[in-house]
Amino acid sequence: MADSEAAATAAKEAKDVNDAKEKYDASSIQVLEGLESVRKRPGMYIGSTSATGLHHLVYEVVDNSVDEALAGYCTRIAVVIHPDNSVTVSDNGRGIPFEVMPQYKKTALEIVMTKLHAGGKFDRKSYKVSGGLHGVGVSVVNALSTRMTVEVRRDGKVCRQTYEKGNPVTDVEFAGSTAAGETGTTVTFVPDSTIFETTDFNFDVLSSRLRELAFLNPKLEISIREERSGKEHTFKYDGGIKSFVEFINQNKKAMHEVVHIQGQKNGTQIEAAFQYNDGYLPNIFSFVNTINTVEGGTHLSGFRTALTRTVNTYAEKHRLLDKDTKISSEDTIEGMSAVIAIKVAEPQFEGQTKKKLGNSEVKGLVDSAISSSLSTFLEENPKTARTIVEKCVNAAMAREAARKAKDLVRRKTLFEGSSLPGKLADCSSTDPAQCELYIVEGDSAGGSCKQARNREFQAVLPLKGKILNVEKARLHKIFASREIVALASAIGTGVGDDFDAKKLRYHRIILMCDADVDGSHIRTLLLTFFFRYMKQLIEAGYVYIAQPPLYKLTKSRKDYYVYNDSKLQELLQQLGEDGISLQRYKGLGEMNPEQLWSTTMNPETRALLRVSVDDAVEADKIFTILMGEEVEPRRLFIEQHALEVRNLDV
Repeated sequence: MADSEAAATAAKEAKDVNDAKEKYDASSIQVLEGLESVRKRPGMYIGSTSATGLHHLVYEVVDNSVDEALAGYCTRIAVVIHPDNSVTVSDNGRGIPFEVMPQYKKTALEIVMTKLHAGGKFDRKSYKVSGGLHGVGVSVVNALSTRMTVEVRRDGKVCRQTYEKGNPVTDVEFAGSTAAGETGTTVTFVPDSTIFETTDFNFDVLSSRLRELAFLNPKLEISIREERSGKEHTFKYDGGIKSFVEFINQNKKAMHEVVHIQGQKNGTQIEAAFQYNDGYLPNIFSFVNTINTVEGGTHLSGFRTALTRTVNTYAEKHRLLDKDTKISSEDTIEGMSAVIAIKVAEPQFEGQTKKKLGNSEVKGLVDSAISSSLSTFLEENPKTARTIVEKCVNAAMAREAARKAKDLVRRKTLFEGSSLPGKLADCSSTDPAQCELYIVEGDSAGGSCKQARNREFQAVLPLKGKILNVEKARLHKIFASREIVALASAIGTGVGDDFDAKKLRYHRIILMCDADVDGSHIRTLLLTFFFRYMKQLIEAGYVYIAQPPLYKLTKSRKDYYVYNDSKLQELLQQLGEDGISLQRYKGLGEMNPEQLWSTTMNPETRALLRVSVDDAVEADKIFTILMGEEVEPRRLFIEQHALEVRNLDV
């Protein structure tokens, strides 16, 4: 009897479990009230909970202040990073209204700060154009902050309210009177450390974005200060995006004055500025309502279409082209630095992080406006027009040379997927998400790495010497470089017009160079190549730098591996120095395979640095200085940073 009861009980429990698995009715539906959905799925609103998402919080608050500037009511914005990683953003705009909204029986301030899709940007009366379109920005920041305080100055009053994790913990309180005519909003927030991977704000990353905003809003003054370090910047550019292009090209040899054109079509304001330099790489930034659309969109497509057609039309009209030469879109952007900025009433971005514009009608509007203005400019400025056309024609000729070089490479099958470079020691796994490629210098290091690696998921590609400096080379020279061809072939994506990120064979591309001057130079050459021709891989987080140890300490037959000088001093103090043997590693070949595996290649114990592009303008500037044609900027850079060198092996 006991056995049958036990069996019945077990059967009932099994049925209950199955019922629970299959049950899906009204009781299964979960409703997240208020800002709970933001805390539950923060990535949907700010992209990620990494450092990128953290900085996005500041951008959302600043964007609201910029919208006040776009509306004509704000001339100053100040950002302060406090030692406790809280941030204050203050402006002299109109201030958020704090009157009670009868339908909610709450103040407008509280509604704006605690409700998604609440704001003054929907009827297009308070704001003709804005970056903060959806009314979710500042409320999302509130939801993802352990504490936020908002102070509003308007109508002669100062009012304040405090929130914790998006919920008000005080009423809207009267906090004093303002000076005559004083208005504005001050927001201070503390990001929630239980949500974000880091809560350390990067001054340079924020400074870069604020600099962009100052360029895009002439006469708006934007300042940033970090209390911990004392660093501060103030940006104000009366020249607008024309000054922006001059800033981008400051370390390059410009071929003419900045071309600045603007127009308006169907209520959309369109502005562009560009300047060609004697380099070969384009540097184009696009913005919508001051938002940096890093992935471009229809406005960028319209600009490129108009540029290509207008340059071709002018060249044909003035007989500056051979009958067999046709200037392509790629030719017109070679060596171009450009900024395209539009202001549109109803922008349609792809996602809340606003990386790409999707409005289909914008392409035609931009095309029409740019074509008209640029045609007029070229006719009125024949010297500059001829310089531009000659630059584009030279690019077209180089493109044809590159095509022939590429065809030659293809005939040798180096770029075909079925033929990988012979020096590549590939891994057995074919799942890119699991595979990693170590790029090392020389056969000696390559031999050690090949012996040390895990053959299942780690591949090794040794390169011979220093690769071509792509900063000074056109594509036809790149295709003639055996080391770069081998690198691109191993990675699988190809380069130039052939680049296809879907063909990537490894999701970790690890640069592993010696810890000496030559190793640093080779690493810089490789980073220049990836930044200029495989930037998508960096942006996707696939490029890393290995961290081999700098020193090996031995005491009492026990080895200690040290990765930087501060740790070395710390360890020396802990051990006392008697009886210590110290070895400074300069090359990977100095380590045997077991040491290389345990210190640098074992996923359980190694340290990798992921390469990222937080400030594309600054990154372009550094690569131009270090690897470009101009000597003087490089000399100044070396003079400014000489004292920062810790280990110089000559």
